[in-house]
Amino acid sequence: MKVRVRRSLPMLAAAIVVVVYGSAVMAQQKDPAFGVWKLNLAKSKYSPGPAPKELTVTIEADGPGRKVTAVGVAGDGTPLSWGYSGTFDGKDIRVTGNNPDADFIILRRINPTTTRSTFKKDGKRTIVNGVSVSADGKTLAVASSGVNAKGQTVKNTQIFDKQ
Repeated sequence: MKVRVRRSLPMLAAAIVVVVYGSAVMAQQKDPAFGVWKLNLAKSKYSPGPAPKELTVTIEADGPGRKVTAVGVAGDGTPLSWGYSGTFDGKDIRVTGNNPDADFIILRRINPTTTRSTFKKDGKRTIVNGVSVSADGKTLAVASSGVNAKGQTVKNTQIFDKQ
């Protein structure tokens, strides 16, 4: 019987790892924010403006977290390209590219369809985004508030359509 217990412990440990890893992967695959989202300018509101001329956000799985890439054209015609990869652990995640309001972001999951993203620039909080996916999974809404890197008060509502 001792031999059986010794032989079964490694198999039990392997089974637990497979179940835990499989559960994490399955939970992540269900994230309704995954996909390609295009800004719907007609339904979005920007204060202050100008709104971007176009913006596409891609959200995909990245280990236990997500990878986000934003590409578009700013209201003044300059290209936008920034992103990050990280988890919902409340720790600083480096933002790459040319986001004028952030060099770090902190992610928190509120519930299965809602997250909060807090942008920081030079160590100071700038913009906080409440991000939610509609029940039908076709719309991503982003409510932004705070003070941008230029010192302007921001109160934006961005509506994205799933592509």
